[in-house]
Amino acid sequence: MPIAEISLIRHAPSRPAGRLHGRSDPAARLDLVPPDCSLRPARVLASPARRCTTTARELFRSAKIETDPRLWEQDFGRHDGARFDALPDLGPLPPDDLAAHRWPEGESFADMAARVAPALLDLTGDVAVVAHAGTVRAALALALGHIPPALAFEVAPLSLTRLTRHAGGWSVACVNAPL
Repeated sequence: MPIAEISLIRHAPSRPAGRLHGRSDPAARLDLVPPDCSLRPARVLASPARRCTTTARELFRSAKIETDPRLWEQDFGRHDGARFDALPDLGPLPPDDLAAHRWPEGESFADMAARVAPALLDLTGDVAVVAHAGTVRAALALALGHIPPALAFEVAPLSLTRLTRHAGGWSVACVNAPL
């Protein structure tokens, strides 16, 4: 018997596009949210970011939307809001070093994963979580039992990742599926 069935949904694309949005709080392109969400979770949880709460309200119109600050995106510090083409190239870093890379005045992905894990471990039952690409990767790190490999996953806006938590561990049903 599963402890939790978690449907992780990345928020709708942010405005403006082409920028690194961590703790900044841009609006989401709600016109891109599919009109018919087939998911009917018992509970809906979201990051407090506006792009997540508005996406959750659009997807689950009759549900009560709860927020949890532990689900916020990674804090990119001084680089938050920067254009992607203005960011330092971290591609040459090995996976362990990339996961440990702490952004100036921000946090590392490993820091974020440590923050998100307790929020996910607190969940029981059938839950939809509307959050960020980093939050989805942190959930995958938890399921994989190791943080660095989770950075290899691409997580598209408005995509679905499904995880099941059992007494003995986690299973991954899908990653980056269309809604």
